[in-house]
Amino acid sequence: MNLWQLKVFCKVIELGGFSKAAKAIHLSQPTVSSHIKDLERYFEVILIDRIENRAVPTKAGEILLEYAKRMLHLQQETELMMSGYLGHHKGKLAIGGSTIPGGFLLPRILGEFRKQYPDIVISMEVGDTGSIIESVLDCRIEAGIVGAKSDSKKISHTKLFGDKLMLIVPTSHRWSSQPSIDIEDLKGEPFITREKGSGTLKTILNSFPKKKLSANQLNVVAEVGNTIAVIQGIKNRLGVSILSTVAVEDDLKAGSLIAIDINGLDLTRNFYLIRRKDRAVLPLCRVFIDFLKQYDNSVQ
Repeated sequence: MNLWQLKVFCKVIELGGFSKAAKAIHLSQPTVSSHIKDLERYFEVILIDRIENRAVPTKAGEILLEYAKRMLHLQQETELMMSGYLGHHKGKLAIGGSTIPGGFLLPRILGEFRKQYPDIVISMEVGDTGSIIESVLDCRIEAGIVGAKSDSKKISHTKLFGDKLMLIVPTSHRWSSQPSIDIEDLKGEPFITREKGSGTLKTILNSFPKKKLSANQLNVVAEVGNTIAVIQGIKNRLGVSILSTVAVEDDLKAGSLIAIDINGLDLTRNFYLIRRKDRAVLPLCRVFIDFLKQYDNSVQ
């Protein structure tokens, strides 16, 4: 058994087939099959079943898959640690960002990061806060930037940039000329909301004074999966919504949308850098964290 054979095995399972794995890692299909057979001879057990033209792990294969991933990750971690020790900042760093930081903040930050570290390739996952937290917990990414804290005790949080949410309406809306409205005014107003895993939604619901407004008093006309869809819904007069001003910065400058304060509602929040507490900080991740500290002095 060797690490290359384990990498081939993981790729077959990941892609669900020998031919797909062969193409992905630039080997012939017979060579891929030979590596799997060598592993099966080594462990004296069948590792992969072929079910409806798809390669799936047997029970023994599932056990091996778990340990193979850990061994391959440890190999990568070792190489990165040694590279960092020698001062070579080169390799691939997997990070993630929830909708607002991933779609609006990180691209700007990474543009500056690449100027200083051109040999570091960034792989970025974008999803809602819940999915980014899961990816950190599952070790699919080294770190994430999200708009709400996780309840998991396995996650560490570092406070990052501040953010302000405001009520966003189209220019034709009756409130567009008002600097602010009362929170009770939202009752009955057509409202567009994000999905339940959204950090923005969590911030909004946590900010509602229960005596004045509750979530079930909102007239929700649409629940959508991303901020872009919310913005388009507002522009097309589907409803209003509460959004990060970062997400609508260009629209506010262009005058196509209007931002309004809500009296009695604290809609300020922070973004957080999250990591698994029990995971070593790899050199490339440390470089990225240090860069964030330079980018924003509020990072501790």
